[in-house]
Amino acid sequence: MFNNVKLGIAPIGWTNDDMPQLGGELTFEQMVSEAALAGFQGTEVGGKFPTDPAVLNKALDLRGIKIASQWFSSFLCSTPYEENEKAFIKQLDFLEAVGASRVNVCELTRCLFAEECSMFGDNKPVATDEEWDKLCDGLNKLGKIAADRGFKLCFHHHMATVVQTFEETKRLMDNTDPRYVYLCFDTGHFTFSKEDAVKAAKEFGPRIGHVHLKDIRPDMMEKAYAEGFKFRKAVLEGCFTIPGDGCVDYPGVFKALHDAHYEGWFIVEAEQDPAKANPLEYAKMAREYIQENCRYLIRRIQMEKIRFGIVGIGMMGRMHATSLQRNPHAEVVAVCARTESKVKAFQEEFGVPYGLHQCRRAGKQSRG
Repeated sequence: MFNNVKLGIAPIGWTNDDMPQLGGELTFEQMVSEAALAGFQGTEVGGKFPTDPAVLNKALDLRGIKIASQWFSSFLCSTPYEENEKAFIKQLDFLEAVGASRVNVCELTRCLFAEECSMFGDNKPVATDEEWDKLCDGLNKLGKIAADRGFKLCFHHHMATVVQTFEETKRLMDNTDPRYVYLCFDTGHFTFSKEDAVKAAKEFGPRIGHVHLKDIRPDMMEKAYAEGFKFRKAVLEGCFTIPGDGCVDYPGVFKALHDAHYEGWFIVEAEQDPAKANPLEYAKMAREYIQENCRYLIRRIQMEKIRFGIVGIGMMGRMHATSLQRNPHAEVVAVCARTESKVKAFQEEFGVPYGLHQCRRAGKQSRG
């Protein structure tokens, strides 16, 4: 279905960098070993990963997996651009050494990840117009640096940040350079923000440079809104899960990404407590679900027929009609010629519903 897409899984299902108590006993080696065992081709850099590229590359090569990308925290709205650029270049140096081609940027000015307040309602961070200008201008500059080195800067919309909603994401996409700034499309964060993930995939399709696949348990999401969960409580209470275990319309998402000719990585990224959701078990479940839904989409696409019209009903027209009839993915729906009687005869012979002669419609035939 997808010509050039690889499937990876993020380490956050094993260990959580923001909440070290989750999976604190699990090692980097266990994470990458189980990701490979579950059949994944890659992962993203986590907090427990070796910081020496040579050490990391050796561990990954032993298991046959690659680094897809890494998170980068930007503060373009609130700190000097030069500080962001310096940290960004340092991270690109590391990612280049481990063979990645994506860097996922998330703006964390006033984010609520570690705050004790609710992430909803008036508490949600909002950027001023001046901050929007700083953010978009800074992303264009960082994106050009990335592009010049063969990377795609993929901006990560995220709950509890200044770029969370569909409209906020659209504003960022509309005000950044498509040559330099792409989208890290996250099914779960759009859904948790009560946005339509399929609509977002269709809207932003050409700009999507990286994909995070997570699901949302709808009952827990409603509880989170009703009780005003803080972000970390949403993780601990099980709002997030693997694809297929929640309410995201994944067949619709995959179809939209297919139609947008997406190429890159699909990364399963489900923030969960590994004591409640065994990482290896859930990794295998996620991979099986994604593969089955991709197979379903392939079958659905294959069943869709391409419709043709025939102009002229001489020898060549008849040859084309005969050839197309033999193709299960093709359908002749119209014929056009000069003589009404010949058009009708052609319609009857080949079961063509619409006929035209001398630019006049000959009528629709019944199809038995």
